[in-house]
Amino acid sequence: MTDTSIRPPRTHPVSGQATGLLLAGLVIALVAALAAGISVSSVNLPLGQVWGVVWAHLSGRGAQADPLLNQVVWEIRTPRALLAALAGAGLSVAGVALQALVRNPLADPYVLGVSSAASLGAVLVPALGGAALVGVTGAAFAAAMLSALLVYVLAQRAGRLLDSWLVLTGVAVGYLCTAATTFVQLQLNPTELQGMMFWLMGSVAGATWADLGVPALVIVACMTWLALRARALNALLAGEEAAIAIGVPVATLRVGLLVVGSLLTATVVSVVGGIGFIGLMIPHMVRFVVGADHRRVLPTSMLAGAVFLVLVDLAARTADRPNELPVGIFTTGLGVPFFLWLMRRRARGGVDAA
Repeated sequence: MTDTSIRPPRTHPVSGQATGLLLAGLVIALVAALAAGISVSSVNLPLGQVWGVVWAHLSGRGAQADPLLNQVVWEIRTPRALLAALAGAGLSVAGVALQALVRNPLADPYVLGVSSAASLGAVLVPALGGAALVGVTGAAFAAAMLSALLVYVLAQRAGRLLDSWLVLTGVAVGYLCTAATTFVQLQLNPTELQGMMFWLMGSVAGATWADLGVPALVIVACMTWLALRARALNALLAGEEAAIAIGVPVATLRVGLLVVGSLLTATVVSVVGGIGFIGLMIPHMVRFVVGADHRRVLPTSMLAGAVFLVLVDLAARTADRPNELPVGIFTTGLGVPFFLWLMRRRARGGVDAA
């Protein structure tokens, strides 16, 4: 195994049947985080009132809810909290897919430039008037795919994927896409520019129920595809030769991982903008807890990512009330120190999948 591979940790706190308890705990934590996300904002609402409105809609009696309370709880805050959960889940799973693709825990849609490329695609096509032709998600997906493929090809030397080249190439491609996005922004009027800047930093503000359908379908489809190939992903951790020896179609699997990682990233970016480092932090911390087995890593990362971003969005709304900060400020503020710590551990030879 090369030094760029993700290696199973020697020990981890949760294994076997305890994983089920961990997943159940994360589901409860997600429900609690969603409740807090709906209840707490610039104006706090009692949980009883929040639950009353939500239950009225779930039981088909939404028309009986107080109009003002219904507008705030059901039309504004609930889709926002749910979109944050979906975005966190999608970016975390994208991180797992890309890390499996390159067998490197440093991989992440943001670090590899995929997120920046998706942002460029999402901004460029509407600016050129082609949104009706390919759609924002389609443009983001195409740009993300091209950038991921470019980074993957350029980071290889003599058929081997080099750790240092992977990170440096991803950063370079990301900067190039960011520069191109900035150029597009300069063509906008001041009103459009302000909204675009906030979106590019990552935000779930203004979420509607219509924003939830596509991300939910993409996450379910990609999670299903990955879960069905969890054993093959585990085999890939041991190296290409070992995976091929037991019948894993490595080339086809890697193409699929590239598509899945790019599709998840593009879908999330097209609705919430560029939110960095979730795909790096969450899978890595999950592996520290449950090990490197993708049968446990995938569902745990999905739920942990959902909880994490709901709480981060809550912090973005309350840290400077009544003002609201972009979510990306918080994820980057947490992610950069985590990335530097991870690089330092790798330099010392102490990094594995955890």
